[in-house]
Amino acid sequence: MNKPTKILERNLYISKISPFIDKQIVKVLTGHRRVGKSYILYQLMDIIKLANKSANIIYINKEDIAFDKIRDYEQLNDYVQSKQKSDTKNYIFVDEIQMVKDFHIAVKSWALDENNDIYITGSNSNLLSSDLANELGGRYVEFTIYSLSYLEFLYFHQLENTDESLERYFRYGGLPYLIHLPNDDAVIKEYLSSIYSTIVLKDVVKRKKIRNADFLDHLITFLAGNIGNLFSSKSINDYLKSNKDESSVNQIIEYTNALTEAFIVHRIGRYDIAGKKVFERGEKYYFENIGIRNVIAGYKPQDRTRRLENVVLNHLLYCGYDVKVGTLPPEEIDFICTKNGETIYVQVTVELSQQETIDREFGNLLKIKDNYPKIVVSGERSFENTYEGVEHIYIRNFLSGSPSKSIIQ
Repeated sequence: MNKPTKILERNLYISKISPFIDKQIVKVLTGHRRVGKSYILYQLMDIIKLANKSANIIYINKEDIAFDKIRDYEQLNDYVQSKQKSDTKNYIFVDEIQMVKDFHIAVKSWALDENNDIYITGSNSNLLSSDLANELGGRYVEFTIYSLSYLEFLYFHQLENTDESLERYFRYGGLPYLIHLPNDDAVIKEYLSSIYSTIVLKDVVKRKKIRNADFLDHLITFLAGNIGNLFSSKSINDYLKSNKDESSVNQIIEYTNALTEAFIVHRIGRYDIAGKKVFERGEKYYFENIGIRNVIAGYKPQDRTRRLENVVLNHLLYCGYDVKVGTLPPEEIDFICTKNGETIYVQVTVELSQQETIDREFGNLLKIKDNYPKIVVSGERSFENTYEGVEHIYIRNFLSGSPSKSIIQ
């Protein structure tokens, strides 16, 4: 195994996964390509070897040509069995396991042996969760790995927490490999574009057998240019048809599902605050990686609000919140966030220089008649910290966990 000599730690994920080490539960790491799933596996291997000198590490990386001959579950199982030891604990790591046909059959068999501790990664959420749920029931736990958070981005790039660093994060996003590239706009864009093309080709077009790749490309471009807008499959279909893109509602549903499963976009549903129910129709789409989104749609001044909202959403997901768009007719709340039985409400805006904007952003939150925390996140550094009891947080402070650590963590 050619493990990197230097591994930058991502302690949030390690702290979540570590309690399950040596437990007879399959650990599943999901997330789109190049967000660093393999490196988290390497960190876990180091932790295991430190605690157990005799640990038998079995590692398979399906993106490595050395393992190309492993195509189905029988070949996968044969390889693992050839490496297993009976006199010590076996730690089985399989990277990008969705590339092995019927992999879940082998994983189920391994999980029966208490001498095995299993860790797998994949870049397709539905394939992993559906197959493993059917085969393993409650004997697996899933961890979604996201692009670098802002603080991780600063740590990886050895940057100070400044507005210039924040702007760089907004422009290029948090793919870990960027630390190996020169700070050159053309080079970084080329890298992000290649990753985007790989994800679309391997995890969407090939896996889902997409027939109309041109329409898929137009759909992705449309979503990238309309972050934060409320849509239904029918409204997307009507818009694209008006631009002479022939499609059907079913095709829109199929393609947006594929994009969501490949972690290219997050689909955020709506929640009725007054009626306390989730709407079946209408959702917003955001990109998992803002840098890839910018490659698709461009880095335009008029898109500042869209980028800000996308980055806030990604940070909330990274922090472990379940996020919905809130409705309190006729108003809309950008994000309702729940975790561990607690709720927070978040509004996002670029500026707060106009009284009309202040009244709208804070006023919407003030109409919610409960005692859960309510905050407005903005790009306005100089605005006061609170407004009629609703907290305001400057975006860089929000992403840094300060000053509202008690709310966003």
